[in-house]
Amino acid sequence: MSLFWTIWISVITLIVVIGCAILLRLTSKNTTGIPEGEPMPHTFDGIQELNNPLPKWWVGLFWFTIVIAIVYSFAFPTFTANYNGLLNWTSSEQSVMNPDESAEAAKTSQSQYQREMNDADEKFGEVFKQLAYDQSGAYKDIALIAKDPEAVKVGQRLFLQNCAQCHGSDARGSTGFPNLTDDDWLYGGDPASIKETLMNGRNGVMPAWKEVLGGDQGVKEMASYVLKLSGRRVNAIEAQAGEEKFALCAACHGADGKGNYALGAPNLTDKIWLYGGSRKAVEDTLANGRNGVMPAWSKVLGEDKVHLISAFVYSLSLEK
Repeated sequence: MSLFWTIWISVITLIVVIGCAILLRLTSKNTTGIPEGEPMPHTFDGIQELNNPLPKWWVGLFWFTIVIAIVYSFAFPTFTANYNGLLNWTSSEQSVMNPDESAEAAKTSQSQYQREMNDADEKFGEVFKQLAYDQSGAYKDIALIAKDPEAVKVGQRLFLQNCAQCHGSDARGSTGFPNLTDDDWLYGGDPASIKETLMNGRNGVMPAWKEVLGGDQGVKEMASYVLKLSGRRVNAIEAQAGEEKFALCAACHGADGKGNYALGAPNLTDKIWLYGGSRKAVEDTLANGRNGVMPAWSKVLGEDKVHLISAFVYSLSLEK
């Protein structure tokens, strides 16, 4: 951060804090000349205000926040780029000066965040191993772990910390993010497939077919046929025209439209839609394609944690 921005931020911060203190001090005094509890000379919509002081608890709480703001400013690196605060806290490796040092810092960084992560792994790592491994030192079968209430609770906590941002805290997903509580799987719902997805991630690509299908009319016809596969009432003539072109889609979705786990191609015959099942959504998918990415978690979490999350996800299918 340059000297200008350091001074700018410092001055603005101090002005705001001091201004709040002055404003609070002024409003805490009775400067109206009217005794406390007496009516004020103005009314609003037939309501007359009384000259009552601010509640003492509110004033005290406001003074407390001002003090905390001042303490925080000096305790943490708030004002300047070269000031680490009285607690010497940092969220990253601040000594990195060039790309070579950056690469080395990525391996040896001991920022507070990294230290906390290392401490957590050291503290709970043994717990993860006890739940994930059997007595021979091999990973327990995920299906067996899924029946262990304690292991499932740990897997659920890991899921909430790392997966809920996309799939939701209830694992029911949202538009573009699969529901993990139903029986519809893009890449398979057996334990091995679930773990493979978590470990290495997935890249789902649905190409744009508008030009290949013959423009808007071709997209409309194919959408009618696809919707017909899931039991929807559609224009029969359009559906017939779409069926004649479905060979283009069968390479991924199968001749019967039931999908393909190996390719991550969804089943088109059920009523489950990742990006929405309205005609508009289906036509948009056909015309413009879709790109879905499930990141790989092996390097982020490690296999022990992934194994437990896999067991939790698999356990959701056992609840039906």
